[in-house]
Amino acid sequence: MSLNTSTSSHLNYDRKAELIAFDQTKTGVKGLVDAGITTIPRIFHLPLTPENLNSDQTSGLKPSLPTIDLEGINDDPIKRKEIIEKVKDALETWGFFQMINHGIPNSILKDALNGVMRFNEQDTEVKKQWYTREKVEKRKVVYNSNFDLYTEPVTNWRDSFFCPMLPNPPQPHEIPEPCRDIWLEYSSRVLKLGHCVFELISEALGLKPNHLFEMGCAEGLALLGHYYPSCPQPELTIGTRDHADNDFITILLQDHIGGLQVFYQNHWTDVPPIPGALVVNAGDLLQLITNDKFVSAQHKVFANKMGPRVSLAAFFSTGLYPTSKVFKPITELLTEDNPAKYRGTTVYEYETYYKRKGLDGTSALLHFKF
Repeated sequence: MSLNTSTSSHLNYDRKAELIAFDQTKTGVKGLVDAGITTIPRIFHLPLTPENLNSDQTSGLKPSLPTIDLEGINDDPIKRKEIIEKVKDALETWGFFQMINHGIPNSILKDALNGVMRFNEQDTEVKKQWYTREKVEKRKVVYNSNFDLYTEPVTNWRDSFFCPMLPNPPQPHEIPEPCRDIWLEYSSRVLKLGHCVFELISEALGLKPNHLFEMGCAEGLALLGHYYPSCPQPELTIGTRDHADNDFITILLQDHIGGLQVFYQNHWTDVPPIPGALVVNAGDLLQLITNDKFVSAQHKVFANKMGPRVSLAAFFSTGLYPTSKVFKPITELLTEDNPAKYRGTTVYEYETYYKRKGLDGTSALLHFKF
């Protein structure tokens, strides 16, 4: 079956059959680009509504995402206090901020992104060996295109591979060779940085620095590499549709191309790439335990004629690793006027629901509200 459905009529369009055909190639979106397509298959088409298409990318009068400089954070108490206040303001309003002088050398950041590129651009037959839709419990590395391929109405223009690093780390041979060494190095660096960020968030909540760490918010870490090939018709599709993250915090490394936007004050606002910077955002689980004090903001990524675009996200969550620990709104943040808004949940329960729901543009948190 041809994957290019641009000439198909509405009546003979069989979406499920085309999804199966696309999936069975095991080459993802990159395989389509390598085949030289000039029109994108219909499975990638967004509904023709202004909020879905790239037209809102051009609305330019928007505020700037906060950028927080971490230099001197452990040496200057006054500077640390100022940084904590900035983190508090950013997470209460945006749910996002960028950080510079975070301690991870630019050479490691560059190599980490190159690892994503090397994996996706290796020999196709070698890469196919990693392609699977098995659950991550069965395979340490899950590489495919769209984890929710068969449940969502629109296929996103990206390929991804996912590897949990904690609490049950992979053996080196279980990580693809093109990114093996750098992912092990980067995960150790980003884990240390994540502990620092959790301290800042704890203090921004008026709690002791180790509060979130002792709750178990940093017990899990997973790396997710996204590869967005150049798109011949970016106005018709999306790189990653609007969603909130399924974790406590995400630390994102993006390349120079851009395309990430966050929903802020009823507008989509660009998150411009800053050389050497990392993007931090609150996930749903942080919003839940802070009882909506900090927001897990919707965000998305555009498809682009430029490319490929690559990014590497570090998710702080135990995901589908089976744990019995229950997370609920932090007692110290609750008052008679601010009672708990969410019921307790395990990360596993939350993650299972999130995966089943898919990226449909709605918040998974609604399922856990009282």
